[in-house]
Amino acid sequence: MQIDRKKLILKHNPKLQKVVFQSPLTVGNGSIAFTADVTGMQSLYEEQKNADVPLLTMSDWGWHTTLAEGSKKKFTLDDLVMTEYDCNGRTFRYGVEMKPGNEMVYNWLRKNPHRYNLARIGLLYKGKEITSEQLSGIQQELDLYSGILYSTFIIDNTKVEVTTLVHQERDTLGFRINSEACEDGRLTILMDLPYGSHNITGSIWDAQEKHTTDVLKNKDNVLYLHHQLDEDECYIFLQGDSIIAFEQVASHTFTGKSESSTIQFTLSFSLEEIKKGCHFEECFNTSKERWKRFWEEGGIISFEGSKDSRADELERRIILSLYLSAINSCTTMPPQETGLTVNSWYGKSHLEMYLWHLAYLPLWGRTSLLKRSLGWYKTILENAKENAARNGYKGAKWPKMVGPEGIDCPSTIATLLVWQQPHIIYILELAYLCGEEKSFLEEYWEMVKETAQYMVDFAVYNKETMAYDLVGPLIPAQECHKPEDTKNPTFEIEYWRFGLWIAEKWAERLNKTTPQKWKEVAQNMAKPTVKEGVYLAHENCPKTYEQYAEDHPSMVAALGLLPGDRIDPKIMENTLEKIYDVWQFKSMWGWDFAMMAMTETRLGNPEKALNILLYETEKNAYVESGNNMQVSRSDLPLYLPGNGSLLLAIPIMAAGYSGSNMKHPGFPKNETWQIQYEGIFPFPY
Repeated sequence: MQIDRKKLILKHNPKLQKVVFQSPLTVGNGSIAFTADVTGMQSLYEEQKNADVPLLTMSDWGWHTTLAEGSKKKFTLDDLVMTEYDCNGRTFRYGVEMKPGNEMVYNWLRKNPHRYNLARIGLLYKGKEITSEQLSGIQQELDLYSGILYSTFIIDNTKVEVTTLVHQERDTLGFRINSEACEDGRLTILMDLPYGSHNITGSIWDAQEKHTTDVLKNKDNVLYLHHQLDEDECYIFLQGDSIIAFEQVASHTFTGKSESSTIQFTLSFSLEEIKKGCHFEECFNTSKERWKRFWEEGGIISFEGSKDSRADELERRIILSLYLSAINSCTTMPPQETGLTVNSWYGKSHLEMYLWHLAYLPLWGRTSLLKRSLGWYKTILENAKENAARNGYKGAKWPKMVGPEGIDCPSTIATLLVWQQPHIIYILELAYLCGEEKSFLEEYWEMVKETAQYMVDFAVYNKETMAYDLVGPLIPAQECHKPEDTKNPTFEIEYWRFGLWIAEKWAERLNKTTPQKWKEVAQNMAKPTVKEGVYLAHENCPKTYEQYAEDHPSMVAALGLLPGDRIDPKIMENTLEKIYDVWQFKSMWGWDFAMMAMTETRLGNPEKALNILLYETEKNAYVESGNNMQVSRSDLPLYLPGNGSLLLAIPIMAAGYSGSNMKHPGFPKNETWQIQYEGIFPFPY
């Protein structure tokens, strides 16, 4: 029986009947996002900020660079004093430590460029900020099927209704406010423009002199502005569908009021001049049409009829993760870990998370959304080749923590990570195996080739073992290891081997000739290290479970995320049992649980797979909005790699994987689970 998709989606609409600071709701289109409090706008701004869940209007293209003090306004890696490592008879130079006298350069490169908050758009009551204590009768619902947020509340015995949405074909927000308080002037619109920042709010409000806001037009229900922040700029076009009187009350602050009980307006943002705005109804219609199409196409899964008490919650997490990923992560470059909702890690993108964010898309029949960001890798390919050449390597070394130009930021960890290297090969192959044509191979072959070339050159031949090692300085996915000591981390050596195998397959399909060393390295990678019947974090870490039982237990990904043809299932099962016994689960991250569930699925342990996927702990919490909140960290009110990893695990658990004939291998074989899915591909690895 066909899934009633609309019924399924509407079942999981987020609904709030009180102020829930940890769970503001977001509307967006993958290019711009607006996060609202229970007023449907950003009225409770200070309270939300004080709760560590700030409200932002953030775009995929909205980057800001703070000019440095002194004669030199911007820095490059040429200005950075590198950290030197002497390993394997070579000297390597990476931007790791902050050297004395180079602090300004180091910190500037970490913080710039950064995404920033385009504007705050809220409501004032009688000219003053609204507080949560003034509100009652709260009824807020995000209609997922249309992408429209409906909010109702009472203030001073007066009912207010707000509709909030985003145009799906341009960077335009739409608002409709209906209340007697609009007609008599008690309720007014507030728009405030901040100076950009790398902090979680993307905003600095007490730097009025550092930016300028010019009014280009203020008549005929239009307020047209030019906002200049150092060398960056943004055009803002506010258009009212009814008569709205706009007033500039401070350098970057504007209010709007109407004599009508209904205020309808749209707010457009652009890097280029805006010739005209659009009407609210146009925004409304595009939102309804696009989101209906989104939900009716692509993969979907339902657990209707299941008796297991966890079924509804898992279904809710899946549906909301699909929505949140679409508005936050399916952007024109890899997203930051908090998407377009708040800033994290200096407002930068983390490429080692690209796999967890978006590798699920081909498996859910949504490769078109993946292609939005795939092209960005091509734009930074030359920079990635320079990144490799900086230490004498061939090919392309993909950076870790970046802005739009793809330049690696200095960090005590980021520049030494390597597990992001095979990601692009892994994801591209998923897309191809899920239906892309030969032209897709041709389009991305150069990226695959240069990635593989770096991976081959990075591996070091060990004459004693006659195998290829991955050696320091490097930091594995489990980031608590010293770079000089790390050797042959279990997941990375298997991932290296698998990525090179895929690269060879691409070459064969395209009749390309590759160096013999590609096969040589792939076929002769060092084997994972085993001690006392369990896999170690890496070869030089005999006390993995005594001293390093924290952070990501990434060794399990060698069989789960990967097919693990060299992994002994019994040893991996022992490894998981050891992790359950000694690991510090509070130190784990949102994607670790889905990663482990994939491993348990391949081991034939469906109940364990579900248990770990839904394990109750601080960093596996999913709040009302569906965001994977990292409860123990005030800087991560959401963590999108957690949502994306959940969506990556579901295909292997529900649709199966290559070589498995078992139906729904990640779910118990009893009558407690009823599983129906459409458009989800079995895991092809």
